[in-house]
Amino acid sequence: MPTATWERLPESRRRAVLTAAEAEFGARGFSGGSLNVIARNAGVAKGSLFQYFTDKADLYAHLSELASRRIRAHMEEFIARVSWAEGFFPAYTELLLEWVEYFRTHEIERAVTAAVNLEPDPAARAAVRGVANRHYLEVLRPMLQHAQATGDLRADADVEAFLALLLLVLPHLALAPYSPGLDPVLGLAADVPDQPAAAVRRLVAVFDAAFGQRH
Repeated sequence: MPTATWERLPESRRRAVLTAAEAEFGARGFSGGSLNVIARNAGVAKGSLFQYFTDKADLYAHLSELASRRIRAHMEEFIARVSWAEGFFPAYTELLLEWVEYFRTHEIERAVTAAVNLEPDPAARAAVRGVANRHYLEVLRPMLQHAQATGDLRADADVEAFLALLLLVLPHLALAPYSPGLDPVLGLAADVPDQPAAAVRRLVAVFDAAFGQRH
């Protein structure tokens, strides 16, 4: 968590540090990211960063928290607007299509998501994935539980298994359409306008078959 010194900084100084850190970690991940570069680009002394955050991992986790909040706010607003009248899976298809589109137009959030999910350092990866997973689960678990309670999911559907699959699929859909070579199966990175939407519908069909009411 940021220190009290960080909280007392002028907004312009905090924004400069966050912008520099997002750019550096987004481009190079935690392991490759340089505090020297962040400090230089933010216009602060490197030692000042340790007055703002406990260490490099603390700064990295804070960036993940901020990105997760922005992503969550956007998706919760969309969840409130989407029509659920035709059932859970049609609505969830719309959510996943919006998810893919969001990451197309939000490069910083995409870069942070890539850094979080592709980070090779196990301690750093665990720290930032813990932040991201908390936001995923706080939104997704009630959604799936409600779908089961209303009969859109089978009464015997394993909601926790469904959640585990979504924790794998959502980052993949966020990154693969914009990361050549990351998806060798669904063609998500292919330069075909309708390909991501087709991939989303294929995945939702699998979820429906596995967890939805049997037709």
